[in-house]
Amino acid sequence: MSLSTEWRPEPQAREAFSRGEMVSIQGGTFRMGSDRHYAEEAPVHRVTVASFLVDRTPVTNGQFRKFVNATNYVTFAEVAPDPKHYPGALPHMLKAGSLVFTPPEHPVDLHDWGQWWTFRFGANWRHPHGPRSSISGLDDHPVVHVAYRDAEAYARWAGKELPTEAEWEYAARGGLDGAEYAWGGELAPGGQHMANTWQGGFPHENLASDGYRRTSPVLAFPPNGHGVFDMIGNVWEWTTDWFSGRHVADAAKPCCVPENPLGGSEDGSFDPCNPSLRIPRKVIKGGSHLCAPNYCRRYRPAARHAQPIDTSTSHVGFRCVARQAGAA
Repeated sequence: MSLSTEWRPEPQAREAFSRGEMVSIQGGTFRMGSDRHYAEEAPVHRVTVASFLVDRTPVTNGQFRKFVNATNYVTFAEVAPDPKHYPGALPHMLKAGSLVFTPPEHPVDLHDWGQWWTFRFGANWRHPHGPRSSISGLDDHPVVHVAYRDAEAYARWAGKELPTEAEWEYAARGGLDGAEYAWGGELAPGGQHMANTWQGGFPHENLASDGYRRTSPVLAFPPNGHGVFDMIGNVWEWTTDWFSGRHVADAAKPCCVPENPLGGSEDGSFDPCNPSLRIPRKVIKGGSHLCAPNYCRRYRPAARHAQPIDTSTSHVGFRCVARQAGAA
C-alpha cells in the first residue's frame, strides 16, 4: 500500500491550508544545486536567502478560481496566439489551447517529447485534458495550464510574489541541507511513496503505485521539515530566475528586462541568459507526476528545468512567497 493511501494530514494542517496560511521560513545559508545529476544543476554553491513566507501548497484550482472570479482574468491558454509573436507558424495552429500529456500505448523514443505531448485546442486551467474535461471535484488539486504571466498575475492579486529559484530550493529542502530528496536520502524510504511521481516505464507504463495517475490533492503526501507540502512531484513550479545551462557560482544573474506581452524584451526576443533564443525561459522546480526513474529524475530539490514563458502545460503550476513579515 502506498503512503498516499495510508497517510492523512493532521487537522491543524488542513485548517491552516483552508485559511490560506503561509509557512514562515527562517533565512540562512545552504548548499544549492547538485554535482551528481544533470549538468544544469552544477556547481554546488553556497547561497544565502533572507527570511520569507511561502505558500503551504501549490496554488489550487479552487484558489485560482477565486482570483479569476474577482478579476475576470483570462489566462494565456485561453487566448489565440498573436501571429506577430510566432512568425512562420501554421495559421490553423494559432488557436487557444495548451499542451496535454497524452501517453502512448507502447515504448517510444525518449528523445522525442512529441510522442507524449499534444497541443490540444481548448485545453486550459478549467479544462485540463481538453474542452470536454473539467476540474469538477478537483478544487484541492494544483492549478495547471498556467503560463508565467498567469502566475505573476495571481501573485500580484494576492499581494505576494513568485519565488526566486534559491528561495524555492531552500524551502523545498526542509532544513536537510545537501540531502538528495526533500525528505532524506531515499526516493521511497521503506517502500513508501513520498511524492506524486511516475512508477513504471515512462511514458507508456503508468503503474500509479503512489495512488495517482495525474495530479493529486495538494495535501496527499507528507510535508517536508518546514511544514510545506507538495514541493516535489505533482506539478512543476515557476520561479522568477532566467534559466542558464549551469549555475553561476556567485548566484549573480541578470534579472531585469523590459516588459512585453510575452515577458521578455519589447519584441519578445530577449532572454538575458540565452540571448539567441526568441522566447525567454524561466527556471521551473520540483518535478511533476511525470518524472520517472527512466526519464527526468528531477524529483529532487536541486533539480531544475527550462520552461518557455509562453508555454502552459498539464503539469506546470506555481506557488507564491511574501517577503514582508506578516504578509499573507
